[in-house]
Amino acid sequence: MKPFVVAIDGPAASGKGTIARNLARHFDWPYLDTGLVYRAVAKNLVKKQLDQNPRNAVREAKNLSIEDLQQEGLRTPEISQIASVVASIPEVRKTLIEFQRNFARKGEGAILDGRDIGTVICPDADIKFFVTASQEVRANRRYQELMGQGEKITYQEVFDTLVERDLRDSTRKNAPLVQSGEAILIDTSDLNVKQSTELVIAKVELGIRDT
Repeated sequence: MKPFVVAIDGPAASGKGTIARNLARHFDWPYLDTGLVYRAVAKNLVKKQLDQNPRNAVREAKNLSIEDLQQEGLRTPEISQIASVVASIPEVRKTLIEFQRNFARKGEGAILDGRDIGTVICPDADIKFFVTASQEVRANRRYQELMGQGEKITYQEVFDTLVERDLRDSTRKNAPLVQSGEAILIDTSDLNVKQSTELVIAKVELGIRDT
């Protein structure tokens, strides 16, 4: 039986990751935060004290395991910077796209979230969502998250960084962040986590019945 694949795309701090994790718990399906795959390769390069050249990066990408995505420290500024370099290597990108597609082929169902799931990774996903919110709401969410972690940062700094990230994601050459034509738009600006999750669960359950 073909797995029921749920693709969830959206910009930073839109709530897509939280919704995806809640969805995975509800249906008891595996979940992949695809933003971690490049970070995990970067982390393995650092951990093994390897040069960040294409040959090493490709080898680490080919040896990547699901367990590697559960390492701590994948979201540090250092790893973020190296992950950006790694992601620009075509052979690494090709290898990691296949890694993500293989994840989606296993089991009864699979949930993947990222920025190009419905357009590049799983264009044939059974149901696609594009989760977003206003830049002000998303910046405030990220600001509150960082403040809770003890970061010394202003709301304006967070907002400016988010605006820059949105521009970079939507205009990049490889797989820009765009809403797939078949994707269901979920605007979480005025929804809490429970409301957003329940809305998406209802649409997935309807999609399962229709298959």
